[in-house]
Amino acid sequence: MRQGRGQGRIGAVEMLASGAVERHASGRLTIATAGQGFTDFTDAVAAFVRDSGLRDGLVTVFCRHTSASLTIQENADPDVQTDLMTALDGFAPRHAGYVHGAEGPDDMPAHIRTLVTDSALTIPLVDGRLALGTWQGIYLIEHRDRPHRREIVLSAIGA
Repeated sequence: MRQGRGQGRIGAVEMLASGAVERHASGRLTIATAGQGFTDFTDAVAAFVRDSGLRDGLVTVFCRHTSASLTIQENADPDVQTDLMTALDGFAPRHAGYVHGAEGPDDMPAHIRTLVTDSALTIPLVDGRLALGTWQGIYLIEHRDRPHRREIVLSAIGA
């Protein structure tokens, strides 16, 4: 194993499961937002995985909107979400003279924020559970100021 200056040691890959893909499941979830902010929906994705009966594989979570997005973030300290929203506000402020403004001053910043976050996430399934880290949660980020109903498509594949 090669190691250079400032690099960590990379261990061997532990094989967790091996085999043919046998099953899939798909579903839809609607999340009502209260306006700009983070909505944790980890439990809903975990329930979908549990109901699918899959033990090992992948689940894909896809947001069908261009002014809301998805992220996996810390779920222990809500100050993280506050700081992330502050960073996004600085990165894509309202009233910045955007050409696109037909849907209001929060629309174009919402598109920019979605551009730098994710519209889809893929999470491994191990032993019938999401393989998230201890402090990780799955969040919808609403980038618009007013409440919306956002549709999330779920797809799981595995054995």
